[in-house]
Amino acid sequence: MTDLFDLTGKVALVTGGSRGLGYQMVKAFAANGADVFITSRKIEACEKVAAEVRALGRKAVTHACNVANWQELDGLVEAAYAAFGKVDILVNNAGSSPLAPSSLETSEQLFDRIVSLNFKAPFRLMSLVGSRMAAGGGGSIINISSAGALRPRPQIAPYAGAKAALNAITEAFAFEYGPKVRVNTISPGRFLTDVSKAWSEEHKLNSTAALQRSGRPEEIVTAALYLASPRSSFTTGSVVRVDGGIA
Repeated sequence: MTDLFDLTGKVALVTGGSRGLGYQMVKAFAANGADVFITSRKIEACEKVAAEVRALGRKAVTHACNVANWQELDGLVEAAYAAFGKVDILVNNAGSSPLAPSSLETSEQLFDRIVSLNFKAPFRLMSLVGSRMAAGGGGSIINISSAGALRPRPQIAPYAGAKAALNAITEAFAFEYGPKVRVNTISPGRFLTDVSKAWSEEHKLNSTAALQRSGRPEEIVTAALYLASPRSSFTTGSVVRVDGGIA
């Protein structure tokens, strides 16, 4: 544990915390002293990560939830507060970016699924948790957006639009729940998480980025720790790019 990003006594709720960037953030928060509430659709995957957190000497509680389903979010938040009595850090990490053959061929079902997961779920969770933070001891909310919101492409138009909307409401919630709650967004570029196994080698190289490569999953950690910790006490309503310098 480092004093720079000390999270001792804090509780972090991370959606999509069982894999990819969410997993990296869960482990980093725990390594720096936080207890963690881990949620994703698959409870077995959450429990596997929870065991790693407990091995670090921190508490971990898991909860299965499809955050794209608005009706499940109240129960998710109630479970987190029942387990720990508070949430100091909320990370809206769960997301998905399925490709569409064209905008014309994008079905309403696919469109609604993308928007529900990538925009509607963070909106509702920020409302539920942010309002409690503001009424209590405050906190930090971190939304995980995408470089696609800044550099949209036709095949991911609904996803890019949903993430651009997430960037916009980050500032809205920063004003609504400030000054006790800080709300920021991390905008990742391409990262070599498990989903990258389906990418072509050329796509993995990411030669259009200034750093000429894709990110390693652990490279998300410092930005997340900064925004979660008091070190970012004067940072809110911001979009922090962690994308290798996308073009």
